[in-house]
Amino acid sequence: MSALPERAPDGVVLRLILLLGLASAMLIAGAWWSQLVWHLVPCKLCLEQRQPHYAAIALAVVAGFVARTRSLQIAALIGFALLFAWSTGLGFYHAGVEWGWFLGPNDCGGGAPPVAGGVGNLLSQLQTTRIVSCTEAAWRFLGISLAGWNCLISFGLLVASLLGLKRLVRG
Repeated sequence: MSALPERAPDGVVLRLILLLGLASAMLIAGAWWSQLVWHLVPCKLCLEQRQPHYAAIALAVVAGFVARTRSLQIAALIGFALLFAWSTGLGFYHAGVEWGWFLGPNDCGGGAPPVAGGVGNLLSQLQTTRIVSCTEAAWRFLGISLAGWNCLISFGLLVASLLGLKRLVRG
């Protein structure tokens, strides 16, 4: 199999790469906003859904500086496609757990609370700490949970990545 001939990098694709990173940054900002401002405590699966977006932000920053050839742009878009496929799968799984379609992990709960200073503090902390279940949607918009929205948005970003890849490969 012969390698694709190297052509000049595509400015539209470079902008797409930066927009994909910006979209992930906006999703992460929304997740942190809901956690810090609305006090929606994330469960284990919520936290896992952030990982592909953190990686996509890093990929966009690196690709923004180094993806100055067609082959590097192709590599970046393949990376985005894989990350957004992973994110789509995580979102679908978590939304399915919330709807009762799938069993969630046995250890699904929120992050660990701060360590208590003594027995009295521990008892007080146990009474006020709420374990967050992966089966309960903390918030819904138009009947879709945050996990469902992550699935839908990540799928859209996956499609955008694949369309950019198609543009580069077909020329």
